[in-house]
Amino acid sequence: MAKALVIISSDDERALPGFMWATNAIKHKWVEDVEVILFGPIEKAVADGDERFIPWIEKLKELGKLPVACKRIAELEGFEVSLQKYTKVEYVGKIIAEHLEKGYVPMTF
Repeated sequence: MAKALVIISSDDERALPGFMWATNAIKHKWVEDVEVILFGPIEKAVADGDERFIPWIEKLKELGKLPVACKRIAELEGFEVSLQKYTKVEYVGKIIAEHLEKGYVPMTF
């Protein structure tokens, strides 16, 4: 069975299918595992509490899959503390590489 690495970068409506797919894939067991990474503009939107995305993060959290956001971007742009209210914040470059090595299929939104 496949494993999916959902990387959400967009900070507009293009991010919503990523959240929806990840949530439903976990809930309905479409794949063996799903990991969600926030990487790029989406991080600032989440740090600012954007109500388009926070409910999806809460749903993922309820399913046991809190997204990981890129620590370096958060550090550079100064919103690491507020982002930590909603997600795990870690350096994601190595995390992405490790998941690819384990056979996760990347899906980007």
